[in-house]
Amino acid sequence: MTVDDTAPAAPSGARGSDSPAPSPGSPVEILRRLTASIGREVIGTEEIVHALTVALIAEGHVLLEGVPGLAKTYLVRTFSNRLGLAFRRIQFTPDMLPTDILGSMVVTGADRTFEFRPGPIFSNVILADEINRAPPKVQSALLEAMQERQVTIEGKSHPLPRPFVVIATQNPIEQEGTYPLPEAELDRFLFRWIVRYPSAEDEVTILKTRTAETDAPGAATPAIGPAEIDRLAQLHREVYLTDDLYRYLAAVVRRTREDHRLLLGASPRASVQFLRATRASALLDGRDFVVPDDVRELAFAVLNHRVIVRPEAMLPTTGLTEAVGALAQLERILRDDLNAVEVPR
Repeated sequence: MTVDDTAPAAPSGARGSDSPAPSPGSPVEILRRLTASIGREVIGTEEIVHALTVALIAEGHVLLEGVPGLAKTYLVRTFSNRLGLAFRRIQFTPDMLPTDILGSMVVTGADRTFEFRPGPIFSNVILADEINRAPPKVQSALLEAMQERQVTIEGKSHPLPRPFVVIATQNPIEQEGTYPLPEAELDRFLFRWIVRYPSAEDEVTILKTRTAETDAPGAATPAIGPAEIDRLAQLHREVYLTDDLYRYLAAVVRRTREDHRLLLGASPRASVQFLRATRASALLDGRDFVVPDDVRELAFAVLNHRVIVRPEAMLPTTGLTEAVGALAQLERILRDDLNAVEVPR
């Protein structure tokens, strides 16, 4: 399989503008087209768009975590808009019920028969806004949908449309009135992506371009269509890994289970999703094979929400909030674990 005849076999981190122009219709060109279209409305989000596209191709879900005001919701709406896929935004609140998401059986017609009325989960791109504000019973209703891509109501299963991706948001600072996501649900997210403040240059651009406040992206022609998404998903399955790469990826995940600073390491499900993510990332970089840099680049996003740090391993957080300090220590631990595994030649 040749993904892109003009794209160099560069490491996954090499996404600079100096790369040769990709051939029309190649995965690299599709990503650049999508990123450019979104970048005209949402500034400085190239890495997040790449992660969302990887998740879409790899059939994974993404948890976007960041303080309020970083355009997380706006970015997801714009991303969906540029894909030309069906999109639903679900605002999670403490008084929600599972039927508010999944749907329910209703009585219809003169004969008073029961009919299933689908909920908002029956869409291609689901924005689960402030997911940690919903009670555990509602959060658990997502588990079957996220893992098996179906919903079971009254003993009957209803398949969800394909592609299907859940993009959830949560605020790591404000904890009042929230419910921490259980480990079983966190493990179903391919990435937990930490959304950070924009750079000084990007913030100036935001000030110059955002002349009017809006809650929805402007009307635009989709940058890519369902046929291209299906083709990328097919090409993704054909991306090659050597036996050394399989062993390297497995060793990185297993290292988290052996680290004495971690109470819980990453699961085998993490290994499988990690594999899919590296294949998708390699594809979007114009390669039909995975290199070690694909593993190293995605390791933190894949693993950071699947491990639990022992309380005694936490460092003092003088001058930092507890959440920021915990994240910094988690980054150190996962970086140490990654560096402890020998990189194949």
